[in-house]
Amino acid sequence: MPIINIAAYRFVSLESLPALRERVLERCATLALKGTVLLAPEGINLFLAGPREAVDAFMAWLREDARFAGMTAKESRSERAPFGRLRVRIKREIITMRRPTIRPEGGRAPALDAPTLRRWLALGHDDDGRELVLLDTRNAYETALGAFDGAVDYRLASFTGFPAALAADRARYAGKTVVSYCTGGIRCEKAALHMRELGLPHVYQLDGGILGYLEQTDGSGWHGDCFVFDERVAVDKALLPSP
Repeated sequence: MPIINIAAYRFVSLESLPALRERVLERCATLALKGTVLLAPEGINLFLAGPREAVDAFMAWLREDARFAGMTAKESRSERAPFGRLRVRIKREIITMRRPTIRPEGGRAPALDAPTLRRWLALGHDDDGRELVLLDTRNAYETALGAFDGAVDYRLASFTGFPAALAADRARYAGKTVVSYCTGGIRCEKAALHMRELGLPHVYQLDGGILGYLEQTDGSGWHGDCFVFDERVAVDKALLPSP
């Protein structure tokens, strides 16, 4: 039986986190799901794996909570669960940037869908003729496996280093359209908001991240594999485990 791997997040204010943790843990355990769920005052971030019926049942249950209504997940398949156990953890942030004023829940940065990015890459510019710059917000060990052609890569040791790297290189983006990207969308969303806060007007996040792009397009402009945070290590353009 094939295993369905899902990745999803949502920035939304959460309270009573210990009680929510227990409910999520109980539901995942009942469905025999494995993986990691992160909960923080700013939202939820999850990576889970299991049979189709179990994954669908969990997402249906989660969406019954108004805070997670309509929440979507990116999917890939594998022959076995790429996680050894289940963990549901409470953290200060679901993605650590150490910039407490950056709260995507207060207003998302404009999101660019995968087909539009595919078209812009073919054109070499956006629909207004501005030069296009792709900005990789992932860590160096991730970008070493694969990236978009010509993307800016700061070789970050961790996402907390992004603001300083950007500050030292801000002039690069003047008058250009920037599309920030990451694995699933969560880091590039915070990065795009930070850039907008600094006054850079033409900044987008890649909606769904790399995984969404590979799922919705032919992968044009992407080379190599995409690092994933589980035992598969990386997936190829077809979202299958890399050999």
